[in-house]
Amino acid sequence: MEIAMILSGEHKTLPPSEVKNLLRAENIKYKVKYLRDKLMTLETRADKIPIFSRLAYTHEISQVISKTAPGGLEETIKSIPWEELIEDDFAVRVKKIDKTPIDSPLIEKRIGTIIKKGHPHFRVNLENPKTLIRLIIENDKIFITKRLYKTDKKHFNNAKPHKRPFFYPGSMSPKLARCMVNLSGVREGETLLDPFCGTGGILIEAGLIGAKVIGVDIDPKMIKGAEENLKYYGIRDYELIRADARSFKLEKPVKAIVTDPPYGISASTMGEEQEKLYKEFLKTAKYNLQEDGRICMATPHYLQLEDITDEFTIKEKHAIRMHKSLTRIIYTLEKTGGSSHCK
Repeated sequence: MEIAMILSGEHKTLPPSEVKNLLRAENIKYKVKYLRDKLMTLETRADKIPIFSRLAYTHEISQVISKTAPGGLEETIKSIPWEELIEDDFAVRVKKIDKTPIDSPLIEKRIGTIIKKGHPHFRVNLENPKTLIRLIIENDKIFITKRLYKTDKKHFNNAKPHKRPFFYPGSMSPKLARCMVNLSGVREGETLLDPFCGTGGILIEAGLIGAKVIGVDIDPKMIKGAEENLKYYGIRDYELIRADARSFKLEKPVKAIVTDPPYGISASTMGEEQEKLYKEFLKTAKYNLQEDGRICMATPHYLQLEDITDEFTIKEKHAIRMHKSLTRIIYTLEKTGGSSHCK
């Protein structure tokens, strides 16, 4: 089945990378057919669609029914066997990927009328249709699709750091935390470690997708607050430990390490203290990570992991501009020895 994914416009490289890494982790075969701006289409197995509910930076997933140029839209719509695709009632909605000046309501009405005319027994339901026909328009292409899944934005809104029982400034957004969990390749039932767990934001997102989680922090206040937050979101399979991430060693290595170590720009040290922290942490992380495991971590732009460690290979690298003085870099790392590539 070919599916179309409407990606978040918040970042250029993270959304498609999140999709690919999730598919890789689940050993799902796929082939990218189209990728441009906020639209990605790929060929994959239909029975694997539910796994995409884990994604943070994908808004919508649809089955691709047909593709056409704008001039051939109406004839293509007439040729589609809608009786095999529409269940009970339907609506037509247009999604513009670029800034092409089109009249979306007019197109929706016209296409809806054509479908209804050819199948009078179908009911139009503009409020809550069982079948949503999504026309995705990108430059000179129109993807005619049937929506399969829409991301529930409520969680990412309700799980914002300031809405949790325990809040501390500087916590990562739940969207980015979920994305990093997916980039790490951890699967349901596997174990994820956050050695700088803070208030538990990354642990929450990993726990919600079914991973076992271990949180470590040197501050007892954070350990207590993280436990409060984990319980609030219904996470039960967790372990919290007060320890120093630079020296903490697990009895059994984990599949993934996902973390956002503390950092701040120091005019006097120019990041020297942070660099020492990261070096020591990565040495311990190598011990705590399975041979086939992966690290996903955030760093400030002025700390280049390429210059800090040779024990890990950088697989991906994504830059997120936070404000004029700070860009956050999201790295994925694997133990040195495999093939290397950066994105």
